[in-house]
Amino acid sequence: MDKDLFDDLKASIKEAGQIMKGDASSSRRFVVTGPDVKALRETSGLSQAEFAHLIRVSVKTLQNWEQSRRRPTGPAAALIRVLERAPQETLRALQG
Repeated sequence: MDKDLFDDLKASIKEAGQIMKGDASSSRRFVVTGPDVKALRETSGLSQAEFAHLIRVSVKTLQNWEQSRRRPTGPAAALIRVLERAPQETLRALQG
């Protein structure tokens, strides 16, 4: 490995350690937010059990999403996005 590259990597690791300890601030920060599943469910007028049954997940999974302990992924995330964009049509299709 090139010595300059190694020195850059070493400096980056040291800087990362300082940021983790709070001794330095990061140059940029990304905040990724997920859907507000609880608000979406409440808007639908369904209970947790009804909503979970409708989208084919367990009530515990839904509770984890609503309390931000977990985020929907894969097909569940896609379905939640569709529910956000076209709630009435999606609910009608799921119930039918």
